[in-house]
Amino acid sequence: MNNLLEQTLGEIVAKDYRIATIFEQKGLDFCCNGHITLKDACTNHQIQEAEILTAIQSLPTNQSPEMAFHTWPLDLLADYIEKKHHRYVENQIPIIQGYLEKICRVHGNQHPELNEIKLLFLQSAAELSAHMKKEELLLFPYIRKLVQHKESSQPKPQASFANIQNPIQVMMNEHSSEGKRFDKIALLSHEYTVPADGCTSYRICFAQLKDFEKDLHIHIHLENNILFPKAMELEKAFLSSVV
Repeated sequence: MNNLLEQTLGEIVAKDYRIATIFEQKGLDFCCNGHITLKDACTNHQIQEAEILTAIQSLPTNQSPEMAFHTWPLDLLADYIEKKHHRYVENQIPIIQGYLEKICRVHGNQHPELNEIKLLFLQSAAELSAHMKKEELLLFPYIRKLVQHKESSQPKPQASFANIQNPIQVMMNEHSSEGKRFDKIALLSHEYTVPADGCTSYRICFAQLKDFEKDLHIHIHLENNILFPKAMELEKAFLSSVV
């Protein structure tokens, strides 16, 4: 169990996603900062290492195999990310935007932070929409071609970029920007706490924003810590085979 301390947050969650809940409860960022070791994360957040290790050890041993994303084929994982997380973002953006417009109109004078939250969310919505299109049209199709080439000797995959690390680095930088943006939203909303004078729409809006951020963490984790590293390994193996 102690060897977990030397593993990164991303590696740990990639092997057992249930641990993500423990990390989130302790404020440990396993997606955008998934490269940090558990030991360093505990030090940075002044958390007792034994407290985290005990919580992990108390998890049931019968992990659901369908959630072991690190064992999935990369083309299947890319499909899953598109159908579950990209579709979720696309569906939720107009819904949350509508609620933000309403509560800003009704409560904006008493709670001016709502206007900043709305601006941040609209910026995130625009950036995420463009980000996902780049993945769907450029990066993910190339990953699928790499898988096809490996499994059935399909034609050598062609791409508009020199190597896959270039678009992946761009995607990871954009992930980091969105993580920071939602950190600001969480701070402005006091971790999505509805004030005493908040109406039902206020509660629904903050609940949906919180769910949106949680889904974004999972989304980024699956790409940063599983899909992207494995895709770079696959391309490296492919390039070695054609030399």
